[in-house]
Amino acid sequence: MAGNRFRYGQWRGGPDPLAPPYDVRAAVDAVGAEVLAGGSLREALRDLLRRGPRGRGGLDELAARARRLRREALRRGDLDGAVTRSQALLDQALAAERDALRERADDDARFAEAVLDNLPRSTARAVQELAGYEWASEPARQTYQRILDGLRGDVLEQRFAGLRDAARVASDPAVQRQLAEMMRDLNDLLARHARSEDTTDAFAEFMRRHGEFFPERPKDVDELVDVLARRAAAGERLMRSLSDRQREELAGLMQQSLGDRLAGELSRLDDHLRALRPDLNWQRGERVRGDRPLGYGEATGALDEIAELDELLDGLDQDQPGATLDDVDVDAVARTLGREAADDVRRLRELERELRRQGWVSRDADGLTLSPKALRRLAATALRRVFADLTAGPRGQHDLRSAGAAGEVSGASRQWEYGDEQPLDVVRTLTRAVRRAGPSVPVRLAVEDFEVVETERRASAAVALCVDLSYSMISQGRWGPMKQTALALSHLVATRFPQDALQIVGFGREAAALTQQELAAVEPELEQGTNLQHALRLAGRHLRRHPGAEPVVLVVTDGEPTAHLDPEDGEAYFHWPPLPETIEATIHEVDRLTRYGATINLFMLGDDPGLRRFVDAVARRSNGRMFTPDPDDLGEYVVADYLRARHGRP
Repeated sequence: MAGNRFRYGQWRGGPDPLAPPYDVRAAVDAVGAEVLAGGSLREALRDLLRRGPRGRGGLDELAARARRLRREALRRGDLDGAVTRSQALLDQALAAERDALRERADDDARFAEAVLDNLPRSTARAVQELAGYEWASEPARQTYQRILDGLRGDVLEQRFAGLRDAARVASDPAVQRQLAEMMRDLNDLLARHARSEDTTDAFAEFMRRHGEFFPERPKDVDELVDVLARRAAAGERLMRSLSDRQREELAGLMQQSLGDRLAGELSRLDDHLRALRPDLNWQRGERVRGDRPLGYGEATGALDEIAELDELLDGLDQDQPGATLDDVDVDAVARTLGREAADDVRRLRELERELRRQGWVSRDADGLTLSPKALRRLAATALRRVFADLTAGPRGQHDLRSAGAAGEVSGASRQWEYGDEQPLDVVRTLTRAVRRAGPSVPVRLAVEDFEVVETERRASAAVALCVDLSYSMISQGRWGPMKQTALALSHLVATRFPQDALQIVGFGREAAALTQQELAAVEPELEQGTNLQHALRLAGRHLRRHPGAEPVVLVVTDGEPTAHLDPEDGEAYFHWPPLPETIEATIHEVDRLTRYGATINLFMLGDDPGLRRFVDAVARRSNGRMFTPDPDDLGEYVVADYLRARHGRP
């Protein structure tokens, strides 16, 4: 209406009803915290979905509930209940028949008693031999007929949900002909579908004629096959779950109750469904136990539920390469675990999709991994932690107070920009502040007032950070500090010193250059070896690619060299204790870097005497320094030393 007026303001009625039920950045930070603590990147991402947002409603909780329901289904009852029930009805019918025969004194009665006395012990074969028997007792005949009608009804109702009062309907020959006709048409339809023919019109005609048997109202042949195949597989699993004797008994009873025509069409239908859905578990039996005898429908229902829970557990596992939460059947979750569980899966799906949509994660052949955007956030977090320690005060000889002169002063100045290292031009800075705000005391400075002294060139550094990736690093709790240090340094160089060239080199039995993403995802290997020689060789190649830059080599290790590259074939050779050849090859790379002008500073983790002697010797030989920080202080030491080295300080 024209007179309506609307006012907008902050929502004050409790939690924002439009806010998503998750905090994507908090989820990324939680993954980052695990990685910086030394955890596996992929495991951290999997744990995020396993625990769920805010530690609830995750995949682990849902899987635990599914496993509990599976255990309950395995204790539901005795799968042989259909045979047991048939045996009890047969005994009841025979008892009633014998009572009726004892009241008669004719030869026909004695002959009938002899027939009954010589029936096979097998329930199925006894039922088969009684097919043409002339019953003297009407109650006995009706009880015998209940064996056939009951099992026939159970089997057909289990296969076709639209067959409600199956025991009564299936006893009518006219309805049996209708069922046989429906199954014949169904088999013809599935045969055409298997040949990849167009079955659109044939399916519509089939549903028009026989749709009452399928209350699920499938939309096409594929949906129809899905419905029927799961039930057929449950029936097959029931047979596989029985002993040989029980299986033979049940098969015989089913053949007798269904008759040749229905049994033949049903067998043909099973063959089609098995060919069209080979992915279903047709062969697996289950050890279901319990005191209560289960009828055919109850037994197949229990096995179908177990199979559905198994499929659900496979989806919730998310261990297969390329698995996503889209693989989880939400409808199956709702059927088995309830609506709240299905809502939890939807929330987790939305979280995974939001992580991808906002660019925090990407997917490769092995599953989810952090994107470059998330790695930058992770590295920034690592750098903040390091600088928090640095600003708390200098440790030992790490004095970071530096004017930052980067070349010869040219006499000119310019406005300060983020990342500049040049000294401040105090006079011109104050002059700009006075011009902006007017003469007043005190002079209040703004960011745009600062000017720095211009130099003829800005110095750059080529930095090689060599980090030990041997198994001892994780076994001694040094893996997390190592990762945090390397990520912090890479982010510092990328954001504040983009003119510098940083190369991270990881070394175990062999060495390899690592990107930031590879570093975050790198896992410790059980393979032994500390090949510092190979790492220094790769560091030298990096430095020589930047001949105009200040060469800086930083080494983080917790063990003396135990591997080197064989000069003959280039393969890594490991030996403990270290061989003279390994030490000699490593020192050769140290000397090459020293002659190039690089200073090698080593950060020793641990207190091994052999490592201390080696590191001290290398530091003296290369005019470098040796540091022995605690693992928690490693990032502070390395970053501080990098800043000192690039400033050209001794």
